[in-house]
Amino acid sequence: MRLRKKLGLALAMVLAPVAQADEGMWMPSQLPSIGKSLRAAGFQGNPSDLADLTKAPLSAVVKVGGATGSFVSDDGLVLTNHHVAFGVIQYNSNAQRDLIQNGFVSHERGEELPANPDFRLRVTTGFDKVSDKVLAAAKGKTGRAYFDAVDAISKTLVAECEREPGMRCSVVNMFYGRDFYLVKQLELRDVRLVYAPPRAIGNYGDEVDNFVWPRHAGDFTLLRAYVGPDGKPADYAKDNVPYHPPAHLQVAQEGVREGDFVMLAGYPGITYRHRTAAEFADQVQWRLPTTVQVMQQLQHIIEDTGRDDRQAAIRYASQLQSLKNGIKRFEGELEGLKRSDAVAVRRKDEDAMLAWLVAQPQATTLRPQIDEVNQLVASANATRERDVLLTLMQSQTQLMRSAIMLQRLAHERGNPDAHREAGYQVRDEDLMAGTLRQVQRRYDPLIEKRLLTALLTRYQKLPDAQRLPEFDAAFGRTPEALSQKLDQVYGATQLGDEAQRLAWLKADPASVAKSSDALLSLAAQLQPALLRVENERKSREGDLLRLRPAYMDALIAYREKQGRAVYPDANSTLRVSYGKVTPLKARDAVSYEPLTTTTGIVEKNTGVAPFDAPKPLLDAIAKGDYEGYADAKTGAMPVDFLSNLDTTGGNSGSPVLNAKGELVGLNFDSNWEAVSASWMFDPRYKRAIHVDLRYMRWLMDKVYPAPQLLKEMGVPAH
Repeated sequence: MRLRKKLGLALAMVLAPVAQADEGMWMPSQLPSIGKSLRAAGFQGNPSDLADLTKAPLSAVVKVGGATGSFVSDDGLVLTNHHVAFGVIQYNSNAQRDLIQNGFVSHERGEELPANPDFRLRVTTGFDKVSDKVLAAAKGKTGRAYFDAVDAISKTLVAECEREPGMRCSVVNMFYGRDFYLVKQLELRDVRLVYAPPRAIGNYGDEVDNFVWPRHAGDFTLLRAYVGPDGKPADYAKDNVPYHPPAHLQVAQEGVREGDFVMLAGYPGITYRHRTAAEFADQVQWRLPTTVQVMQQLQHIIEDTGRDDRQAAIRYASQLQSLKNGIKRFEGELEGLKRSDAVAVRRKDEDAMLAWLVAQPQATTLRPQIDEVNQLVASANATRERDVLLTLMQSQTQLMRSAIMLQRLAHERGNPDAHREAGYQVRDEDLMAGTLRQVQRRYDPLIEKRLLTALLTRYQKLPDAQRLPEFDAAFGRTPEALSQKLDQVYGATQLGDEAQRLAWLKADPASVAKSSDALLSLAAQLQPALLRVENERKSREGDLLRLRPAYMDALIAYREKQGRAVYPDANSTLRVSYGKVTPLKARDAVSYEPLTTTTGIVEKNTGVAPFDAPKPLLDAIAKGDYEGYADAKTGAMPVDFLSNLDTTGGNSGSPVLNAKGELVGLNFDSNWEAVSASWMFDPRYKRAIHVDLRYMRWLMDKVYPAPQLLKEMGVPAH
């Protein structure tokens, strides 16, 4: 305990004095301690206000789906990215009404369209440290018992938190099990589509420009959050009313220029900067190249099938976009980590830390635990290919995922609610129902069978040590047996019918487990193997939760000795980063300015996707009516801009604020040279790409008009 307290003091010292303006995804509670650096960088507000999640501006920043958004009006209007809301747009599209291609503008509240039933918006209202409670519950345990102890106390804390109606709570860990926090969020279930530009604006350049600067995309969409007439969260209903948030961001009248202070708040998904050298090596040498290869195969299946079937293409548009984005990101990550020689750099840094640790009094306590971490990481590699395939089999299917989910729910219903698997408790059943309802608009039997064929054919080629008897019995060990099985199952199942899926959701567990439905029966056959794999993973994760804090204790103390700041790796909790509008020197003799203009849209335009700018946009550019939006110095119409803000996946849709806390941009991407920043931060290359809100306002004024929405945001049309 004395050692942990001493290292806790060292951590506080590390966090306070040496934060750099470009690096760091800071917890709001850390911001007062780096207030001096914030003010020196140009922030004109009170850093202490940033630690209070109930105050503006952070109370206006929300989690939207798996990314970020922000309230921009008192009537629940939410600004996020086109690609973040793409599933909502796709859900409301069909071959007769293609909102993906043509965009959508609601001119009055009654025209706003409901999001897919499993879409959620969450407002963080509390973030409380609960480390003492969690660590006390797990003390003295190892492996699966440690995992279960953390899981049990977390569920208890969550259940207490969720006694307040409408709240969605979770327990998250910081510094890989060193600290734990209870996150409290108001969950809004009725979210509606308000405004979306056409694909050729929101996704101008598509995969050609993805992770590339210069960019010219208007990657934004407006949604609206609704609640019941009583002001409480409710499912979609026509008589629901707009949600009134605790605060909303003010859109700036003026834009940015090079060197201006900017700050971003959002929910970055996950970073790995504090992982071990062995994990860096596995990422570069196996995981990234293998995952890209498998995902590319799935991408090609969807594209090939969709060419001849427009309805199927629309149904899989969101999944395809996600696959393409993931593939390009992983390719960029691999290239960047190799360019930075990340494996060697991380190994050298870790070796230096361990050499330093030898002379420290805590070495005899920490070093054996660090060695155990490395042994556990190595053991996970023995089944890594199988585990990748099993994950994709469930995440990239609709009916198969539904069947597995229904069987797992039936299995869990045999346990008291507090002992059920997370994601299968009573609190989760509404979300599961939403997931089952949206299947109909995102499923095609031919595509799903082809996706499963690709994944399971790879599985059939695995060495025996990675194979699962239940999978072999179900699908056979030859391509012919696999094909026959999938044809039989998908030809006979009734799960393609929404009413059937929802009926099984409510059915008693015994009926589900013994169902004669072909796909439910298959899922029941596979379930013992999936549970066994899960048990192995949880045992390993339990020991890693117990042991990784030793690695972090050593790393934090070593960084303190170096005079370097330490912030937790991202984990989908609210974080803040700050920096400046910054140009980029990408490589020898190649430099980029930090702002793009509408001139670049015309220069790129070919009339063929993905550079097929819509005629109304090209006509407006030719007209040149930029009054009130053009850059004051150059007279050009800005489109996107570049900063050195520290971001990663999940920061999509994050609001970018100026020194006064006004909204000037909308984060949507990173540059190719810095995709690897999720693992290694390199200030030479790390840049974030944002929509300049002057471009959004101009589009909503002059090109696809929505004057009522501009007025609602406090920036009336010119």
